[in-house]
Amino acid sequence: MSLNSRRQFIKVTALGGIATACFPFQTVLAGDMNKKKWLSPKGMRILFQGDSITDGNRGRNTDPNHIMGHGYAFSIASRLGADYPEQAYEFFNRGISGNKVIDLKERWQTDTIDLKPNVLSILVGVNDASSVVFNWKPVVSVAKFAETYRFLLDQTLEEIPDIRLVLCEPFIKAVGRVKDNWDAYYSDISKRKEIVRKLAAEYDTIFVAFQEVFDKACDRAPADYWIWDGVHPTVAGHELMAREWLKEVTQKIKF
Repeated sequence: MSLNSRRQFIKVTALGGIATACFPFQTVLAGDMNKKKWLSPKGMRILFQGDSITDGNRGRNTDPNHIMGHGYAFSIASRLGADYPEQAYEFFNRGISGNKVIDLKERWQTDTIDLKPNVLSILVGVNDASSVVFNWKPVVSVAKFAETYRFLLDQTLEEIPDIRLVLCEPFIKAVGRVKDNWDAYYSDISKRKEIVRKLAAEYDTIFVAFQEVFDKACDRAPADYWIWDGVHPTVAGHELMAREWLKEVTQKIKF
């Protein structure tokens, strides 16, 4: 049996045993998974994975004041935690500044699988694009990005078949060094954005289109108001991300 077939079998089997599963859906058909909301269990674990945008200068200890960093992941966790305290949701941030998709792969077992999240949000790609634009070693080609990203999804679904995945689109704006190398950046990141979008459709995940959010926001204020260096959002930019993430995720998950 191929991995894709096995993955689909696992999904259907898990849904077939829905009465005793700890992650209940409002439907028993895998093909209908996105038509009705997934009922979040008490104590649900939400994990944010990615690079510096997710990292947000997070703490590396158990200090709850800093553990989520100061970006969109913090805003999402603070809202859901404050709105649903009786649900005892747990939030984890494992973003690491400078990471590319190959770096995620190296730490995936410890920083993702072993945490056994119920919801996994992934945002990665801009450092991979930068590696091509500036020839930063190791360079991660578009093909390598797609191959490795798919590997992470397959491994995750095989180990945690009931997990809900949120794939976030990498993004840039024409500010700073991104503007200075715009043609190269735009050409590369466009391909990676399309890969993430296609994987989200293929794996039936939630997709968050961050680039569109920032593009529209620039009708109201300059690009550097939202993304100060072309890559890293400002406080206002992270707020846009948190709002969009919650908008898309709450369409599929009932908190």
